[in-house]
Amino acid sequence: MYLILIFIIVLAIGLFSYNWKLKKKKTWVKPKVNFPAKWRTILHQEIPFYRALSTSEKEKFEFKIQEFLLNCTIIGVGTEITIVDKILVATSAVIPIFGFEDWQYVNLKEVLIYPGIFNTEFETEGPNRNVLGMVGTGYMDGKMILSQEALAHGFDNTSDKKNTAIHEFAHLIDKRDGVIDGIPTSLLHEKHLLPWINYMDKKLDEVFEGDSDINPYGGTNRAEFFSVTSEYFFERPKLLKKKHPELYRLLAKIYQQDVSKRDLSIDAEEVSRNTPCPCGSGEKYKNCCGSVTAN
Repeated sequence: MYLILIFIIVLAIGLFSYNWKLKKKKTWVKPKVNFPAKWRTILHQEIPFYRALSTSEKEKFEFKIQEFLLNCTIIGVGTEITIVDKILVATSAVIPIFGFEDWQYVNLKEVLIYPGIFNTEFETEGPNRNVLGMVGTGYMDGKMILSQEALAHGFDNTSDKKNTAIHEFAHLIDKRDGVIDGIPTSLLHEKHLLPWINYMDKKLDEVFEGDSDINPYGGTNRAEFFSVTSEYFFERPKLLKKKHPELYRLLAKIYQQDVSKRDLSIDAEEVSRNTPCPCGSGEKYKNCCGSVTAN
């Protein structure tokens, strides 16, 4: 018990020190203009999580999207970046921290978008290209790299329990305390710390050996277990709760969200020129978001 107490104290001191340094490095800019209507239409069409929100929650989600895009640069490397790409990145950042009022990714400056898979040397051609996403370290600290194809696939296929961008943002959340180790101390209350560690250690071998419907990659180590199960939690919450109730309970505590209560099966409304605009203005689409260019 004494060693456990020392461990918790050391983690708490490290977290306080690291967060203080992060706050000294960067202060986030807050949105000062209205959320663009065209962006709202994209959210309605592309993001099941957004469609399942109440009106007030949608306003909160929009604010966080706008805030993220004001403070994080998204750059295409060998590919053209659209506003849809930017909103998908921002959505992947916001979904995991939606349960927190004041979360800011002060440990992220840039997201680099590659057209497809790459290798650990950030090369998009040649052998050993099997990476879809990565949180930078060393000279790449403060950067994230994502495959454009994987980014889109994460929201196109909502039944496969996989979302590369959410996976990488889970790593970034984990890294908030200075190390990617599967123990997001910036989110975990002390009383939930040991139950989470014990659960991971109990399940790692089972997942790695394929004796679970959780992606075997999640059995590689604690860090990957946290990110892989986070994908599952946000992509298929009802299924996770049914098959792994204890895991769901722990992740709901970590993220302070009960995603299983949201109806992620709501289909996007089909939009034509004369249908009501999905942005909620009450105007026909052709006279509202359909008449302007995305910015």
